[in-house]
Amino acid sequence: MSRFLPFCFVLCSVMALQGQNWPSFRGPNASGVADGQNPPIRWDEGKSLNILWKTPIPGLAHSSPVVWRDKVFLTTAISSDPRSTFRHGLYGDVDSAQDVSKHSWRIYCLDKRSGKIIWEKTACEGIPKTKRHIKSSHANSTPATDGRYVVALFGSEGLYCYDFNGKLVWRQDLGILDAGWFYDPDYQWGTGSSPIIYKDLVIVQCDIQKNAFIAAYNIQDGKRVWWVPREEIPSWGTPTIYEGRTRVELITNATRYVRGYDPLTGKELWRLSGNPEVTATTPVAGSELIFICNSYRPNQPIYVIRAGASGDISLKDGKDTNDFVVWSKQRGGTYMPTPILYGDYLYTCANHGVLTCYKAQTGERVYQQRLADRGGAYSASPVAADGRLYLTSEDGEIHVVRAGPKYELLATNLVNEVCMATPAISERMIIVRTQHHVFGIAEADAPKSPAAK
Repeated sequence: MSRFLPFCFVLCSVMALQGQNWPSFRGPNASGVADGQNPPIRWDEGKSLNILWKTPIPGLAHSSPVVWRDKVFLTTAISSDPRSTFRHGLYGDVDSAQDVSKHSWRIYCLDKRSGKIIWEKTACEGIPKTKRHIKSSHANSTPATDGRYVVALFGSEGLYCYDFNGKLVWRQDLGILDAGWFYDPDYQWGTGSSPIIYKDLVIVQCDIQKNAFIAAYNIQDGKRVWWVPREEIPSWGTPTIYEGRTRVELITNATRYVRGYDPLTGKELWRLSGNPEVTATTPVAGSELIFICNSYRPNQPIYVIRAGASGDISLKDGKDTNDFVVWSKQRGGTYMPTPILYGDYLYTCANHGVLTCYKAQTGERVYQQRLADRGGAYSASPVAADGRLYLTSEDGEIHVVRAGPKYELLATNLVNEVCMATPAISERMIIVRTQHHVFGIAEADAPKSPAAK
């Protein structure tokens, strides 16, 4: 027993240290889950309730904050045009913003405890090489970090790698990444896929109007390790790494195919067709299952794929399962918010704020519930911790819902600003990025919470 106790102490210390980190879009492997971190249930920006700090960030960006230990990283794009427009809400315009003024693309490092800016660096300046959608920004991609470096993707303006002191380590020009309306290339919407880090590789998915590709770069020197062309039209989802029992898979969501790759070589392992013409969500995975969720009418599919697939696993002859597709639905997929797998359940949040809960193993729908009586739009993806789901509206309301088979709204919290970015969770804090600020939200003594069921 005396030998076992030091081992337990080390193991618990390692797990606690890992729990501090939210290293990329939606946290580790895009799971969105941060159990053991005990973020608050209630806060109110107007009343300064549980608002630990509030730091203004210039510019317009929909990228999410990431965290490593005591540091928070985020990006922005600052326009020199004071009349530059942005419009949130539920609408279907395909228009590009007409802001062609000089921009400054920047990366920030903040102290997690105080919100103080430790350093800020300008990655590049100039007129954007492509336009953005009127609901988009020129800094949509969430940065990623491995504790040594932080990488930021600014679309056509390039891929940048900094050390933790703010020194530029390398830059890669990825070319013109023109992502927009597939029917008319004159409508440019901007890129959205975020970089991820696996081992010593920075992986980027670049689905654009012409010459789409996925590629990996060495994180230490920026040299390209592999590059694979993709026969795709523009998509906006971030790739996901899933470490299964038998192998590691790099999973990408896109219009023509969902694909699985070997992350070390870029070799394609499997593909699945049947997606709509616009895909923006990120794959999620757990318990040897991969969940794909999309919505662009009339096609709104959900696919659940068994890890370890090979070849073309597309469904045939109207069937909804095969040897590798465990279950699927042709309605119920979501457009912008990535779904979340938490405990035994898969949760999806529609753009108009309807939360649906499914049994993850079977696809049986458990409940469906509108989050707010007055409606609203939802672009940020849900996150979860300690038996609770956190769902963020564009109007700056964050709903806290008890996880499990019964819907129970625990709180609706306000930050009183437009919010397009997905929150990060770390050490009893939820870090929320709004249109003009980033908030550190925490309470002095976080209560113990029910475990996810």
